[in-house]
Amino acid sequence: MNKEKIPNPKNQKTKMETSNSKPQTSNLQPPNHPTTQPSDFSIHPATLLGHVSLTVANLDNQIAFYQRTLGFVQHWREGNSAGMGAGGADLLRLTEQPNLKRYRGVTGLYHFAVLFPNRRELARAVARLFAMRYLNHPTDHIMTKTTYLDDPEGNGIELYAESPEDGTFVISGDQFVTRRTDGTLSDGREALDVEALFSHLKEDDRLDQAAPPETRVGHVHLHVGNVGKAVDFYHGIIGFDVMGVSKSFRAAFVSAGGYHHHLGLNTWQGEGAPPPPPDAVGLRYFVIELPNEAELNRVVERVDRAGLPTNKTNDGILVHDPFQNGVMLGVKK
Repeated sequence: MNKEKIPNPKNQKTKMETSNSKPQTSNLQPPNHPTTQPSDFSIHPATLLGHVSLTVANLDNQIAFYQRTLGFVQHWREGNSAGMGAGGADLLRLTEQPNLKRYRGVTGLYHFAVLFPNRRELARAVARLFAMRYLNHPTDHIMTKTTYLDDPEGNGIELYAESPEDGTFVISGDQFVTRRTDGTLSDGREALDVEALFSHLKEDDRLDQAAPPETRVGHVHLHVGNVGKAVDFYHGIIGFDVMGVSKSFRAAFVSAGGYHHHLGLNTWQGEGAPPPPPDAVGLRYFVIELPNEAELNRVVERVDRAGLPTNKTNDGILVHDPFQNGVMLGVKK
Protein backbone atom coordinates (compact mmCIF):
# COMPACT_ATOMS: atom_id res chain seq x y z
CA MET A 1 0.00 0.00 0.00
CA ASN A 2 1.29 3.45 -0.86
CA LYS A 3 0.70 5.29 2.41
CA GLU A 4 1.54 8.66 0.78
CA LYS A 5 -1.88 8.51 -0.88
CA ILE A 6 -3.63 8.40 2.48
CA PRO A 7 -4.24 11.76 4.21
CA ASN A 8 -2.66 12.05 7.64
CA PRO A 9 -5.16 10.61 10.16
CA LYS A 10 -4.38 13.49 12.50
CA ASN A 11 -5.94 15.85 9.96
CA GLN A 12 -9.15 13.86 9.77
CA LYS A 13 -12.28 14.27 11.85
CA THR A 14 -12.43 11.02 13.75
CA LYS A 15 -15.16 11.55 16.32
CA MET A 16 -18.79 10.70 15.67
CA GLU A 17 -20.48 14.05 15.18
CA THR A 18 -23.31 13.26 12.78
CA SER A 19 -26.76 11.78 13.26
CA ASN A 20 -25.01 8.45 13.87
CA SER A 21 -23.73 9.76 17.20
CA LYS A 22 -25.17 8.85 20.58
CA PRO A 23 -27.79 11.45 21.50
CA GLN A 24 -27.18 13.77 24.41
CA THR A 25 -29.59 12.35 26.95
CA SER A 26 -29.31 14.87 29.78
CA ASN A 27 -32.50 16.64 28.66
CA LEU A 28 -34.34 13.54 27.51
CA GLN A 29 -37.08 12.02 29.61
CA PRO A 30 -37.23 8.20 29.61
CA PRO A 31 -40.30 7.00 27.72
CA ASN A 32 -42.99 5.01 29.44
CA HIS A 33 -42.22 1.60 27.93
CA PRO A 34 -44.72 -1.23 28.25
CA THR A 35 -43.56 -4.15 30.30
CA THR A 36 -41.75 -6.52 27.97
CA GLN A 37 -42.75 -10.09 28.71
CA PRO A 38 -39.95 -12.66 28.50
CA SER A 39 -40.40 -15.19 25.71
CA ASP A 40 -40.19 -18.97 26.14
CA PHE A 41 -38.95 -19.19 22.56
CA SER A 42 -35.42 -18.43 21.38
CA ILE A 43 -34.52 -18.10 17.72
CA HIS A 44 -31.91 -20.60 16.49
CA PRO A 45 -28.42 -19.53 17.66
CA ALA A 46 -27.02 -19.90 14.12
CA THR A 47 -29.38 -17.20 12.82
CA LEU A 48 -27.62 -14.37 10.97
CA LEU A 49 -28.65 -11.36 8.94
CA GLY A 50 -28.80 -11.46 5.17
CA HIS A 51 -29.03 -8.62 2.70
CA VAL A 52 -30.47 -5.17 3.27
CA SER A 53 -32.85 -3.78 0.64
CA LEU A 54 -33.06 -0.02 0.08
CA THR A 55 -35.36 2.15 -1.98
CA VAL A 56 -33.20 4.69 -3.80
CA ALA A 57 -33.77 7.81 -5.87
CA ASN A 58 -30.84 7.28 -8.27
CA LEU A 59 -29.73 3.72 -8.93
CA ASP A 60 -26.71 4.60 -11.07
CA ASN A 61 -25.30 6.96 -8.45
CA GLN A 62 -25.85 4.50 -5.62
CA ILE A 63 -24.21 1.62 -7.49
CA ALA A 64 -21.21 3.82 -8.25
CA PHE A 65 -20.95 4.90 -4.62
CA TYR A 66 -20.97 1.38 -3.18
CA GLN A 67 -18.48 0.17 -5.77
CA ARG A 68 -16.03 3.03 -5.37
CA THR A 69 -16.38 3.75 -1.67
CA LEU A 70 -17.09 0.37 -0.04
CA GLY A 71 -15.48 -1.94 -2.59
CA PHE A 72 -18.73 -3.76 -3.35
CA VAL A 73 -19.19 -5.48 -6.70
CA GLN A 74 -22.36 -5.48 -8.75
CA HIS A 75 -23.79 -9.01 -8.77
CA TRP A 76 -26.74 -8.34 -11.06
CA ARG A 77 -28.97 -5.63 -12.46
CA GLU A 78 -32.49 -6.02 -13.80
CA GLY A 79 -34.63 -3.04 -14.70
CA ASN A 80 -34.74 -0.63 -11.77
CA SER A 81 -33.06 -2.99 -9.28
CA ALA A 82 -29.55 -4.26 -8.59
CA GLY A 83 -27.78 -6.58 -6.17
CA MET A 84 -24.34 -5.87 -4.71
CA GLY A 85 -21.91 -7.42 -2.28
CA ALA A 86 -18.55 -9.14 -2.00
CA GLY A 87 -18.94 -11.68 -4.78
CA GLY A 88 -21.16 -14.23 -2.99
CA ALA A 89 -24.68 -13.73 -1.72
CA ASP A 90 -26.07 -10.23 -2.02
CA LEU A 91 -25.33 -7.93 0.89
CA LEU A 92 -27.28 -5.00 -0.51
CA ARG A 93 -30.17 -4.66 -2.92
CA LEU A 94 -31.18 -1.35 -4.43
CA THR A 95 -34.50 -0.51 -6.07
CA GLU A 96 -35.02 2.83 -7.77
CA GLN A 97 -38.33 4.65 -7.62
CA PRO A 98 -39.10 8.13 -9.02
CA ASN A 99 -39.55 11.34 -7.06
CA LEU A 100 -38.22 10.13 -3.71
CA LYS A 101 -36.81 12.21 -0.87
CA ARG A 102 -35.31 11.83 2.59
CA TYR A 103 -37.59 12.34 5.60
CA ARG A 104 -36.51 13.06 9.17
CA GLY A 105 -38.35 12.22 12.36
CA VAL A 106 -39.61 8.88 11.03
CA THR A 107 -38.92 5.22 11.70
CA GLY A 108 -36.66 3.21 9.43
CA LEU A 109 -32.96 2.57 9.04
CA TYR A 110 -30.47 4.10 11.45
CA HIS A 111 -27.63 2.17 9.85
CA PHE A 112 -26.74 -1.20 8.43
CA ALA A 113 -23.39 -2.55 9.55
CA VAL A 114 -20.90 -4.21 7.21
CA LEU A 115 -18.73 -6.68 9.10
CA PHE A 116 -15.19 -7.24 7.81
CA PRO A 117 -13.33 -10.44 8.69
CA ASN A 118 -10.39 -8.73 10.43
CA ARG A 119 -8.78 -5.40 11.25
CA ARG A 120 -6.63 -5.45 8.13
CA GLU A 121 -9.68 -5.44 5.86
CA LEU A 122 -11.34 -2.76 7.96
CA ALA A 123 -8.12 -0.75 7.71
CA ARG A 124 -8.23 -1.06 3.92
CA ALA A 125 -11.83 0.18 3.88
CA VAL A 126 -11.11 3.13 6.18
CA ALA A 127 -7.91 4.02 4.31
CA ARG A 128 -9.92 4.09 1.08
CA LEU A 129 -12.36 6.54 2.65
CA PHE A 130 -9.48 8.72 3.86
CA ALA A 131 -7.82 8.65 0.43
CA MET A 132 -11.13 9.75 -1.11
CA ARG A 133 -11.58 12.34 1.65
CA TYR A 134 -15.05 10.93 2.19
CA LEU A 135 -16.47 12.09 5.51
CA ASN A 136 -16.53 9.29 8.07
CA HIS A 137 -16.23 8.94 11.82
CA PRO A 138 -13.81 6.24 13.06
CA THR A 139 -14.87 5.17 16.54
CA ASP A 140 -13.54 2.70 19.09
CA HIS A 141 -16.32 0.70 20.76
CA ILE A 142 -13.52 -1.36 22.39
CA MET A 143 -15.03 -4.73 21.48
CA THR A 144 -15.41 -3.51 17.88
CA LYS A 145 -13.44 -1.06 15.76
CA THR A 146 -15.68 0.91 13.47
CA THR A 147 -16.37 3.88 11.32
CA TYR A 148 -19.65 5.54 10.41
CA LEU A 149 -20.69 7.27 7.20
CA ASP A 150 -23.75 8.05 5.11
CA ASP A 151 -24.33 7.13 1.50
CA PRO A 152 -25.27 9.96 -0.92
CA GLU A 153 -28.97 9.54 -0.13
CA GLY A 154 -28.51 9.67 3.64
CA ASN A 155 -28.62 5.96 4.48
CA GLY A 156 -26.45 5.29 7.52
CA ILE A 157 -23.62 2.76 7.20
CA GLU A 158 -21.29 1.27 9.79
CA LEU A 159 -18.09 -0.53 8.79
CA TYR A 160 -16.60 -2.67 11.55
CA ALA A 161 -14.40 -5.52 12.68
CA GLU A 162 -14.70 -7.50 15.88
CA SER A 163 -12.10 -6.87 18.60
CA PRO A 164 -13.32 -8.80 21.68
CA GLU A 165 -9.72 -9.19 22.83
CA ASP A 166 -9.79 -5.48 23.72
CA GLY A 167 -12.79 -5.61 26.06
CA THR A 168 -16.58 -5.62 26.26
CA PHE A 169 -19.46 -3.27 25.48
CA VAL A 170 -22.79 -4.23 27.10
CA ILE A 171 -26.00 -2.82 28.51
CA SER A 172 -25.86 -3.45 32.24
CA GLY A 173 -28.97 -2.41 34.09
CA ASP A 174 -29.94 0.83 32.41
CA GLN A 175 -26.43 1.85 31.33
CA PHE A 176 -24.05 1.08 28.51
CA VAL A 177 -20.85 -0.18 30.14
CA THR A 178 -17.62 -0.47 28.17
CA ARG A 179 -14.69 -2.10 29.91
CA ARG A 180 -11.21 -2.70 28.54
CA THR A 181 -9.45 -5.98 29.24
CA ASP A 182 -7.24 -4.23 31.82
CA GLY A 183 -10.39 -3.37 33.80
CA THR A 184 -10.51 0.34 32.98
CA LEU A 185 -13.72 1.91 31.73
CA SER A 186 -14.36 3.65 28.43
CA ASP A 187 -17.37 5.59 27.23
CA GLY A 188 -17.39 3.23 24.24
CA ARG A 189 -17.34 6.09 21.76
CA GLU A 190 -13.70 7.12 21.78
CA ALA A 191 -12.05 8.32 18.58
CA LEU A 192 -10.41 5.32 16.96
CA ASP A 193 -6.60 5.22 16.83
CA VAL A 194 -6.48 5.24 13.05
CA GLU A 195 -2.69 5.07 12.88
CA ALA A 196 -2.81 1.85 14.90
CA LEU A 197 -5.52 0.50 12.59
CA PHE A 198 -3.46 1.34 9.50
CA SER A 199 -0.52 -0.57 10.95
CA HIS A 200 -2.34 -3.76 9.96
CA LEU A 201 -1.90 -2.88 6.29
CA LYS A 202 1.03 -4.14 4.26
CA GLU A 203 3.09 -2.10 1.82
CA ASP A 204 1.61 -3.86 -1.21
CA ASP A 205 -2.03 -3.67 -0.05
CA ARG A 206 -4.21 -2.03 -2.68
CA LEU A 207 -6.92 0.36 -1.60
CA ASP A 208 -8.97 -0.31 -4.72
CA GLN A 209 -9.26 -4.02 -3.95
CA ALA A 210 -12.84 -5.30 -3.70
CA ALA A 211 -14.32 -6.19 -0.32
CA PRO A 212 -13.20 -9.71 0.71
CA PRO A 213 -15.65 -12.58 0.19
CA GLU A 214 -16.00 -13.10 3.98
CA THR A 215 -17.62 -9.66 4.29
CA ARG A 216 -21.24 -9.80 5.47
CA VAL A 217 -23.99 -7.80 7.12
CA GLY A 218 -23.20 -8.00 10.83
CA HIS A 219 -26.15 -6.11 12.28
CA VAL A 220 -28.88 -3.61 11.51
CA HIS A 221 -29.86 -0.68 13.73
CA LEU A 222 -33.43 0.62 13.42
CA HIS A 223 -35.34 3.74 14.33
CA VAL A 224 -38.56 2.63 16.02
CA GLY A 225 -41.47 4.43 17.62
CA ASN A 226 -41.27 2.69 21.00
CA VAL A 227 -38.44 0.52 22.32
CA GLY A 228 -40.68 -1.66 24.48
CA LYS A 229 -43.02 -2.49 21.61
CA ALA A 230 -40.03 -3.16 19.36
CA VAL A 231 -38.59 -5.61 21.89
CA ASP A 232 -42.01 -7.25 22.22
CA PHE A 233 -41.91 -7.89 18.46
CA TYR A 234 -38.28 -8.88 17.90
CA HIS A 235 -37.98 -10.84 21.16
CA GLY A 236 -41.52 -11.88 21.98
CA ILE A 237 -42.52 -12.92 18.44
CA ILE A 238 -39.40 -13.35 16.30
CA GLY A 239 -37.44 -14.85 19.19
CA PHE A 240 -34.22 -12.86 19.40
CA ASP A 241 -32.65 -12.85 22.86
CA VAL A 242 -32.60 -9.53 24.72
CA MET A 243 -29.02 -8.40 25.30
CA GLY A 244 -30.08 -5.27 27.13
CA VAL A 245 -32.61 -2.45 27.31
CA SER A 246 -31.70 1.08 28.39
CA LYS A 247 -34.63 3.41 29.03
CA SER A 248 -32.38 6.41 29.66
CA PHE A 249 -30.50 5.78 26.40
CA ARG A 250 -33.78 4.92 24.63
CA ALA A 251 -32.30 1.86 23.00
CA ALA A 252 -32.14 -1.93 23.12
CA PHE A 253 -30.00 -4.72 21.68
CA VAL A 254 -31.30 -8.15 20.65
CA SER A 255 -29.43 -11.04 19.08
CA ALA A 256 -29.17 -14.75 18.34
CA GLY A 257 -26.61 -17.08 19.84
CA GLY A 258 -25.19 -14.61 22.37
CA TYR A 259 -23.86 -12.12 19.80
CA HIS A 260 -23.57 -8.57 21.14
CA HIS A 261 -26.38 -7.45 18.83
CA HIS A 262 -27.88 -8.42 15.53
CA LEU A 263 -30.45 -5.65 15.90
CA GLY A 264 -30.24 -2.29 17.58
CA LEU A 265 -33.51 -0.50 18.34
CA ASN A 266 -33.82 3.16 19.27
CA THR A 267 -36.29 6.04 19.48
CA TRP A 268 -33.76 8.73 18.62
CA GLN A 269 -36.08 10.09 15.92
CA GLY A 270 -38.66 10.67 18.63
CA GLU A 271 -40.94 8.61 20.84
CA GLY A 272 -43.93 7.67 18.70
CA ALA A 273 -42.17 8.54 15.44
CA PRO A 274 -44.39 7.64 12.45
CA PRO A 275 -43.37 5.41 9.54
CA PRO A 276 -41.93 7.21 6.51
CA PRO A 277 -44.30 8.21 3.69
CA PRO A 278 -44.44 6.10 0.50
CA ASP A 279 -42.15 8.53 -1.36
CA ALA A 280 -39.25 8.14 1.09
CA VAL A 281 -35.81 6.81 0.29
CA GLY A 282 -34.48 4.28 2.77
CA LEU A 283 -35.19 0.82 4.10
CA ARG A 284 -37.45 -1.56 2.19
CA TYR A 285 -36.58 -4.56 4.37
CA PHE A 286 -33.70 -6.50 5.89
CA VAL A 287 -33.33 -10.28 5.89
CA ILE A 288 -33.17 -12.57 8.91
CA GLU A 289 -31.54 -15.82 7.76
CA LEU A 290 -32.54 -18.99 9.60
CA PRO A 291 -30.24 -22.02 9.19
CA ASN A 292 -32.90 -24.30 7.64
CA GLU A 293 -36.55 -24.57 6.62
CA ALA A 294 -37.61 -26.17 9.91
CA GLU A 295 -36.30 -23.22 11.91
CA LEU A 296 -37.86 -20.77 9.49
CA ASN A 297 -41.22 -22.49 9.89
CA ARG A 298 -40.97 -22.24 13.69
CA VAL A 299 -40.61 -18.46 13.46
CA VAL A 300 -43.29 -18.08 10.78
CA GLU A 301 -45.72 -20.06 12.93
CA ARG A 302 -45.20 -17.59 15.76
CA VAL A 303 -45.80 -14.68 13.38
CA ASP A 304 -49.01 -16.33 12.18
CA ARG A 305 -50.18 -16.98 15.75
CA ALA A 306 -49.64 -13.30 16.51
CA GLY A 307 -52.05 -12.50 13.69
CA LEU A 308 -49.56 -10.46 11.70
CA PRO A 309 -50.05 -10.16 7.94
CA THR A 310 -47.31 -11.72 5.81
CA ASN A 311 -46.41 -11.85 2.16
CA LYS A 312 -44.62 -14.81 0.58
CA THR A 313 -41.88 -13.73 -1.85
CA ASN A 314 -39.03 -15.38 -3.72
CA ASP A 315 -36.70 -14.36 -0.89
CA GLY A 316 -38.85 -15.54 2.00
CA ILE A 317 -41.73 -14.38 4.16
CA LEU A 318 -42.12 -10.62 4.48
CA VAL A 319 -43.57 -9.21 7.68
CA HIS A 320 -43.46 -5.73 9.16
CA ASP A 321 -42.65 -4.70 12.71
CA PRO A 322 -45.07 -2.36 14.56
CA PHE A 323 -43.31 0.63 12.95
CA GLN A 324 -43.54 -0.67 9.36
CA ASN A 325 -39.88 -1.68 9.09
CA GLY A 326 -39.81 -4.57 6.62
CA VAL A 327 -38.47 -7.89 7.93
CA MET A 328 -37.82 -10.73 5.48
CA LEU A 329 -37.67 -14.17 7.09
CA GLY A 330 -35.64 -16.58 4.98
CA VAL A 331 -33.19 -19.46 4.91
CA LYS A 332 -29.46 -19.06 4.41
CA LYS A 333 -28.61 -20.04 0.83
